[in-house]
Amino acid sequence: MTRVAAVDCGTNSIRLLVADVDPATGRLVDLDRRMTIVRLGQGVDRTGRLAPEALERTFAACREYAAAIKEHGAEKVRFVATSASRDAENRDAFVRGVLDILGVEPEVITGEQEAEFSFTGATRELTGHEERLVVDIGGGSTEFVIGHGHVEAARSVDIGCVRLTERHAPDSPATPEQIAAITADIDAALDLVEETVPIREARTLVGLAGSVTTLAGIALGLDSYVSSAIHHSRISCEEVERITGELLNSTHDERAAIGVIHPGRVDVIAAGALVLLRIIKRIGVREVVVSEHDILDGIAIKTAEDAE
Repeated sequence: MTRVAAVDCGTNSIRLLVADVDPATGRLVDLDRRMTIVRLGQGVDRTGRLAPEALERTFAACREYAAAIKEHGAEKVRFVATSASRDAENRDAFVRGVLDILGVEPEVITGEQEAEFSFTGATRELTGHEERLVVDIGGGSTEFVIGHGHVEAARSVDIGCVRLTERHAPDSPATPEQIAAITADIDAALDLVEETVPIREARTLVGLAGSVTTLAGIALGLDSYVSSAIHHSRISCEEVERITGELLNSTHDERAAIGVIHPGRVDVIAAGALVLLRIIKRIGVREVVVSEHDILDGIAIKTAEDAE
């Protein structure tokens, strides 16, 4: 077993996994798994730059993670940054800050690399060999990757829950016009995805990241977030449609009163749910399989393999 630390820094959250990994099988034993909402992508879609306060929130989380990594004695550390830092003009300030705190330079990966990590993390423990579509709905972008056993095609498009909320629906509840604008962006992005990824061939849809796992928690009627109950749960298309409609038509306070929704997701969960719904409608599946294992697990597995 190789002890590794993986950090996934996205548009909305930053997450840490310290785990012992068997490089031969990809089996993981979690030692520390945590998530902090930092909203690194605050305003990036509008300004093209990372806001100073967003950088400081992210660096504060990095300092906490550095202490945890040291405590557990990880042999290898890998820091992967995704959509917000890809898009920002001042990403050099972000890179310098992370390097100073954690001693490793963040890899600002492409959407396609992000998709491959997500596919590895989400499917390693699933049985069967049917064609699977893994969808990772993030804050700034959504990754689509299809394959059975290995990646066959992947595409990243800019339809994340933070980006769509800031662009079209900063108020709640969303107006019909705002919902229509978000839907148009999602559908146009799905057209782009279908140019290179045959998403309608998938027999199984696997959904990742906070929007999807939170939706699962709501569907399961959980009062608080319980990872073990959410992992590998299945949500029907009808349930996704019902919950999405309720979230879009609710106020900020009404969503905040739902215990399973993290406070940092309250304002963006409706847009994330709508992304999932439009994907389900497009490919015609009956349900989504929800995975708690995602890009973070994929980063850890790949890091252990590379250390061999």
